[in-house]
Amino acid sequence: MDSAFTPAFTPAFTIAALYRFARFSDPEAIAAHLRTLCADLQTCGTLIVAGEGINGTVAGSEMAIDRLVAHIRALPGCADLDVKYACADEAPFARMKVKVKAEIVTLGAGDLDPANQAGAYLDPADWNELIADPDTVIIDTRNAYEVSVGSFRGAIDPGTRSFRDFPAWFDGFAEKLRDEGRTPRIAMFCTGGIRCEKSTALVRSRGFDDVYHLRGGILRYLEEMPETDSRWQGDCYVFDERVAVSHGLKPGDYLTCRGCGLPHPRNAAHDCAAEASGAWPHRGG
Repeated sequence: MDSAFTPAFTPAFTIAALYRFARFSDPEAIAAHLRTLCADLQTCGTLIVAGEGINGTVAGSEMAIDRLVAHIRALPGCADLDVKYACADEAPFARMKVKVKAEIVTLGAGDLDPANQAGAYLDPADWNELIADPDTVIIDTRNAYEVSVGSFRGAIDPGTRSFRDFPAWFDGFAEKLRDEGRTPRIAMFCTGGIRCEKSTALVRSRGFDDVYHLRGGILRYLEEMPETDSRWQGDCYVFDERVAVSHGLKPGDYLTCRGCGLPHPRNAAHDCAAEASGAWPHRGG
């Protein structure tokens, strides 16, 4: 396991959230091999394999996750696989699923190549410098219910209900920029990095070259950036039982509404009638 992950105790389960954009010529064969390996290692969770790479969250013994991550890193283009580790006393998933899909994160924007087209990566300190420039256009690529929990100061909220809505929003935004004679520097971010890698590839395919995204996403920023130097406001919505996290990845003070599935502050009234009517998705990507 990566040396950066040093739990204070030996957990029953090591959890690895991972993704990598890479060109796979035969995703079906890769998935078949992964199914056999995961069965042998007795892991649980979900892996999604596509022609554009791999994405998923898996859990198992420390040794099993070490072997699985090493295997995935040996796949074409996956040496720099992005992995975030956690631990649990009980199995966080009921079974193991390895799926082959058209995309590892669904954008529905045609044949993009995030492995080669994505914007330039920036670490937290360089990100702070970039977004402090008033000429930088900052775009939050997440969904509106995530943005409502927190975002970077000055970021544009596209107001999307799902990631699939982002291309249509950006095309309208790009038309407005061109009408104004602008091709600005664009900085984009998301929770863990996968959506902004793909969305920066989309933006570059639309003719914008000066495009950047936050390496490791908001979670890495909140983990590494001292709160005194942070440009983040609020908490960060996460797709697990914590609901939201703050600086240092401390659990935030949010709950998930059982009626609509949306986050709300623990000590605030929440009327979910509008959301439960179907106006919002249930914690979608």
